[in-house]
Amino acid sequence: MKTFYIGSSFRNREQVRLVAQALIKEGFIHSYDWTRLKSVQTVDELATIGEHEKKAIIGSDFVIFILPLGKSSHVELGIALASQKPVYLYSQTGELFTLDHTSSFYHLKGIDRFVGPFDEFLDHLLKKLNIFSKKD
Repeated sequence: MKTFYIGSSFRNREQVRLVAQALIKEGFIHSYDWTRLKSVQTVDELATIGEHEKKAIIGSDFVIFILPLGKSSHVELGIALASQKPVYLYSQTGELFTLDHTSSFYHLKGIDRFVGPFDEFLDHLLKKLNIFSKKD
């Protein structure tokens, strides 16, 4: 079974959950669901979460990022890229891919960028992953 991780910000929590549910329904395994976390009270708790997230990314077959990202998500993107994971990057608008608002890492070869309505991204992702899962 293929595993996945989804990075984003808490404000995109519902979209993260919708993507996860759709992938789980297709037989994929969610490596770590940070959307279930309650508020963090200590730096030690934060460090533990970071360890879980790092392990989940490294152990995943592919990683999805829903823009805009949270402050830790750019580190997660770096871990995914350094681990040579396929990366799927979603933004509702193209603004975060323009020169004034983007990251150089969003434009690396091999990153699958999608701009448009969320439901179209979900369709796009499922099509791409069905091809990906058939390569096993």
